[in-house]
Amino acid sequence: MTSDQTKTFDLSASFKAYDVRGIVGESITAEIVEAVGAAFVDVLELEGQTVLVGGDMRPSSPEFSKAFANGAATRGANVQLLDLISTDELYYACGALNAAGATFTASHNPAEYNGIKMSKAGAQPISSESGLKEIQARAEEYLHAGSIPAAGTRGLIGVHDVLKDYSEYLRKLVDLKGSRPLKVVVDAGNGMAGLTTPAVLGGALLPKLPFDIIPLYFELDGSFPNHPANPLEPENLLDLQAAVIEHGADIGLAFDGDADRCFVIDEKGNPVSPSAITGMVARREIARAKAQGEETPTIIHNLLTSKAVPELVEHDGGRAVRTRVGHSFIKAVMAEEGAVFGGEHSAHFYFRDFWNADTGMLAAMHVLAALGEQDGPLSELGHEYEPYVSSGEINSEIDDKAGAVERVRADFAGEDVDVDLLDGSTFTARDGSWWFNLRPSNTEPFLRLNAEATDRATMERIRDRVLALVNG
Repeated sequence: MTSDQTKTFDLSASFKAYDVRGIVGESITAEIVEAVGAAFVDVLELEGQTVLVGGDMRPSSPEFSKAFANGAATRGANVQLLDLISTDELYYACGALNAAGATFTASHNPAEYNGIKMSKAGAQPISSESGLKEIQARAEEYLHAGSIPAAGTRGLIGVHDVLKDYSEYLRKLVDLKGSRPLKVVVDAGNGMAGLTTPAVLGGALLPKLPFDIIPLYFELDGSFPNHPANPLEPENLLDLQAAVIEHGADIGLAFDGDADRCFVIDEKGNPVSPSAITGMVARREIARAKAQGEETPTIIHNLLTSKAVPELVEHDGGRAVRTRVGHSFIKAVMAEEGAVFGGEHSAHFYFRDFWNADTGMLAAMHVLAALGEQDGPLSELGHEYEPYVSSGEINSEIDDKAGAVERVRADFAGEDVDVDLLDGSTFTARDGSWWFNLRPSNTEPFLRLNAEATDRATMERIRDRVLALVNG
């Protein structure tokens, strides 16, 4: 790192609420990353301790991993380079090895982006409320100074491959050996699931399971030559849907770029909603916790998941806890409540047995187990968990978001409706026939609408009424 007095360093463009994300060569560079690595050690007081560093398949990840490692070692931490990893592999390593760590990924963002997801020892999240702002400030100090002062003893840098240990750990959590044979199409989107799927679900490292895995885009390629690695967008599921039909598969799985989220397609090529997956996994985790003597297992769900989720949890003798959207909130509540499982509408799934962290692969394994232990198709199984009709998330680009919400509130004021402000504004009909949430984006000029009702006509009526008010 060299001093350049003409440069000013403001990292606020890339430091977000939960992670770091920016355009390579502009808001994230090797010089910046080295300073962040040093700051990470300082803020978390990791001198003399182990720091884990890995990255995804983006072209800049190896260079950034080395730069972060160098910054961390300069400040006295001993670094273990994990090489190519999914984000949930980082969480596994931070949990199993009880060490803080970082991985270079921009998740589902386009190819020109990269970023850093950081974790404390035990896979505890780092967010703007738990150290990220301090890391940003310290990194800016080093960048302004033009150098990173060496600690008393420079740390060592070694290499540690966790893929096999991670795969074995997941297999212990969900026993898939007794499943009926299933044909499974997996779309890795040229992301990290191309590495983790053969290791966990295939026979690459461990004994073969009763699955015929049909790979789509398993080549690790951070330029995303086939489609963006963002399964939340319906157009990015089209290849998987076609392949499921073409191969007569039982199920399709789609992972995002860093493989911490998983989306599911049934044998007819239709998406199974993340809320249905939340219900399906919750039912399994409640049963397992009860079998181990837990009286009323707790399940976390964010306020945008279907109301079918808390209904199912209560029906199965669990306790449902509703939270705001966002993984640092969910992880914090998971820890506070001792929850066994948590699910979000965005296909993030959290497990107590996985240090309260999110893992797309473990969620996929639960769905495969649920499908494989009964004879019916996934469309029938999934239908059980989707009794209501959802709008999905609809974004309206609008400058005066508060004014738009006020118009909606005024319009519904005289009706038999409850409103709560846990995260945005949630309007619920007291007869239980519908609800909707309006939530402003923190980072974009969007107002996000999610609506759900007992039937399609009601959902569409509420959805269209709200959108007319928002855009009016």
